[in-house]
Amino acid sequence: MNKRSKQRCGVVIGLVLALCTTAGAEEEVTNLEEVVVTANRLETATGEVGSSITVITAKEIDQRQQKFLLGVLRSVPSIDVVQNGGPGSTTSVFMRGANSEHTLVLLDGIELNDPSVPGGGYDFANLPTDNIERIEVLRGPQSTLYGSRAMGGVINIITRYGYGKPSGFLSAQGGSFYTAAEKAGISGGSELYNYSLGLSRFDTGGISASGKKQGNTENDGYQNTSVNTRLGITPTSNLSVDFIFNYLKTRVDLDNSGGVGGDDPNYIQKSDQISFRSQADLALFENRWEQRLGVSFNDLNRDVNNGTDAAHPSDLSRASYHGQSVTVDWQHTLHLHETNSLTLGIERKEENAKSDYYSESPWGPYSSPWDEHSAHTSGYYLQDQVRLWDAWFTTVGVRLDDHSRFGTEATYRFTSAFTVKQTNTTVKGSYGTAFKAPSLYQLYAPTYGDLNLKPEKNAGWDVGVEQYLPGGKMSMGATYFHNDFDDLINFDSNLSKYKNIGRAMTQGVELTAALRPVDELTLRIGYTYTKTEDKETGLELLRRPRNKISFDGNYRFLKNANANLGIVYVGARFDNVYDPATYASTRVKMGEYLLVNLSMACDIEKNLQVFGRVDNLFDRSYEEVTGYGTAGISAFGGVKVSF
Repeated sequence: MNKRSKQRCGVVIGLVLALCTTAGAEEEVTNLEEVVVTANRLETATGEVGSSITVITAKEIDQRQQKFLLGVLRSVPSIDVVQNGGPGSTTSVFMRGANSEHTLVLLDGIELNDPSVPGGGYDFANLPTDNIERIEVLRGPQSTLYGSRAMGGVINIITRYGYGKPSGFLSAQGGSFYTAAEKAGISGGSELYNYSLGLSRFDTGGISASGKKQGNTENDGYQNTSVNTRLGITPTSNLSVDFIFNYLKTRVDLDNSGGVGGDDPNYIQKSDQISFRSQADLALFENRWEQRLGVSFNDLNRDVNNGTDAAHPSDLSRASYHGQSVTVDWQHTLHLHETNSLTLGIERKEENAKSDYYSESPWGPYSSPWDEHSAHTSGYYLQDQVRLWDAWFTTVGVRLDDHSRFGTEATYRFTSAFTVKQTNTTVKGSYGTAFKAPSLYQLYAPTYGDLNLKPEKNAGWDVGVEQYLPGGKMSMGATYFHNDFDDLINFDSNLSKYKNIGRAMTQGVELTAALRPVDELTLRIGYTYTKTEDKETGLELLRRPRNKISFDGNYRFLKNANANLGIVYVGARFDNVYDPATYASTRVKMGEYLLVNLSMACDIEKNLQVFGRVDNLFDRSYEEVTGYGTAGISAFGGVKVSF
């Protein structure tokens, strides 16, 4: 850590501490029983859920001061976040060792996965945490309720509802790497309507994506503009209608590769994403029959331009990608008895995608247009949720999906949780199957596509125990999980086509503990051991560490101030290094690393807050992808005005 970096961090921490000692504010604490909606597609108390699920609240997001979703997910058990460089660079998430495209990402019921990328996955680099009410991370195969892509699990992001008198805020922040962030929001509501609107802008000069320690000096900037809004209308006590709209516009500077000589001063990617959902909820017969009818739309455009420059006078490339999905869903929940709820639904999803690529090099021009193609899937699901003696909670579900290309696929899932009230002990477990349909690119890409591809499959189970100590001051949990992946779609270099040739296994243990010794202090720690194996080669899967530890400590002090300490340890793992001279990849072992982040906030007045954050507090040098850069110690500070 150099002297200048220490001074910057000292200024941020010192300023917040100094201001905190000059003012005071009372905090109102309300304890409510936590419920989740992702596990069963209806509100369910966490103690009744047999699946493994983690909830991150808006309060926790504010305490950690992480601007983007990927920063919040790093502390979740069994989730490994990998970014190819600095802010805005391609980011993957591996859940319980599954491939990144095996995680389904939802925003208020809108599927965000991109149909235009080869695997149909989601790039976690760009989604801000603004206006998020909660994040629910559901682990394990979940196709029974969510269809294709939920082989590893589901990440469900739920934005804020407006309520009460109109209120709003303005916030501005600045810091390292010439970073500036501004955001604003307004919300409110009544018995008839509710609304919320969030706006944000993020600009940074960034770091070298290809790695400064490899001799690359050109920093790669990033800009992000986000608009998210929700409007709800409740014309009668049993009918509500919601309209949800999100817009995301980004620009990121890229590099040709990681490592020596990877810098490129004019390699730029721009993207625009629009997502929309309209849904109506109707309750009949004294709320015994609840139904929801919704329509979701997601549209993503990306343009990539890499012109010639002094270092690359004869190389240029241009590309454009467009992916779109439309989903219509109709869900019914029948509360047959206080011990039994039946959920059934139907979904119809259509995806289309296209791309165009052109390049010039010393070997001549190359063009690869991919005409627009589409596919549709109809899904039908049924789940029965049973509650016995207010202690034993079980779900049994089945689903049938009909894909326009490969035909039908059936999946099922069983979960159970049993609570011993005398000891506050819950034993839970689940078993399920899941599938992922071949992506449009894997099916229809010129030369590489194969129309005969079958869906990828997973059969997974977990079993665990949760223990709550008297007084609710401490809880502990342990879960063992196992997944068997079959018919994985990999690129067959001998045939130059995508084929169902992959098989893999992942298994491991998740350990968690939470402690609240006093009302002002909350401590959480999680450990994940993950063993992975490529069944074809016997080798570990790439970029999945065997060991991961996360710690989060939050302390409320001086009645008006808050401090949050986040620590993430990532163990050794393997990666491939590509050599452009030989067109070959070499397997390398990447070293472990430890990251420490510190954030503080203080309410100067009722409507005025100052805040600051220091990332990578001890200035660790590390890599998430071999050859690609990561940020050293960095400090940020800002102010928030509420009204």
